[in-house]
Amino acid sequence: MKKEEIDQLIEESLSKDEAEFYNALDQQGLFKQWGNLYKGKLGKWAILITTIQLIITGFAFWFGYKFFTVEDSVLMAKYGAGMLIGVIMNGLVKQWHWMQMDKNTILQEMKRIEFQVAILMDKLSEKS
Repeated sequence: MKKEEIDQLIEESLSKDEAEFYNALDQQGLFKQWGNLYKGKLGKWAILITTIQLIITGFAFWFGYKFFTVEDSVLMAKYGAGMLIGVIMNGLVKQWHWMQMDKNTILQEMKRIEFQVAILMDKLSEKS
């Protein structure tokens, strides 16, 4: 059975309210997942991390600008190192965001499975 067929069978067995709740648990797009980072228990941390990321990005661009405009090779090496460190830090912070989005998606799928198991248990208890 394909996933779409299973979803169709589940939706047919649900009441109207249950179907609305089930459809709300459907997979979200990238921008909606990104927006959901700033909600919930870790929302304030996500705002702080994003602020830090913007500061790091600003410094990386400034170091990059200075790298290409300075004529002294020692300063050029220092600004290049600063720019490289900024780019690496930016990647690490972005990785944190992606891991949080992945965690939220996994939790959402777990809720979906819990909901399906609860409905199945309800159906089985009705039959017996």
